[in-house]
Amino acid sequence: MPDRRASPPPDLAEQIHRLVIQLLRRLRIEDAKSGIPPARLSALSVLVFGGACAMSALANAEQVTPPTMTRIVDGLVADGLATRTVDPADARAVRIRPTAKGTRLLLAGRDRRVARLHAAIASLTAAERAALNAAVAPLTRAVRAIAAE
Repeated sequence: MPDRRASPPPDLAEQIHRLVIQLLRRLRIEDAKSGIPPARLSALSVLVFGGACAMSALANAEQVTPPTMTRIVDGLVADGLATRTVDPADARAVRIRPTAKGTRLLLAGRDRRVARLHAAIASLTAAERAALNAAVAPLTRAVRAIAAE
């Protein structure tokens, strides 16, 4: 059980926030190599890693309005990265699912980002890599705590 009596340093959350934003911005450079706009890649990621879903669920996951998500999905479908199918449980509903091409494109982008991050981590000392490794579990718990709110 974590010791909740001691508060974290006041700037720890700020430092982690700043670093995460910087990391994502630098790794996002790899996404541009896909030739797909960021909003489409983000929606495609939800589909590839979360599975097929209704348009409303996808809009909710991406925190956009349904009309905005319709435009994003239209682009994914036009690019051959996703398909619309009738929901077998409700013929009035449509489910969006990634195509094999969409899955390959997304996974290739993830592989580029991970490779770039791996190279950066490999440049650290063994002690620095060990410290990063030790930080993964508590950061994971912090993220889960935010998600549970």
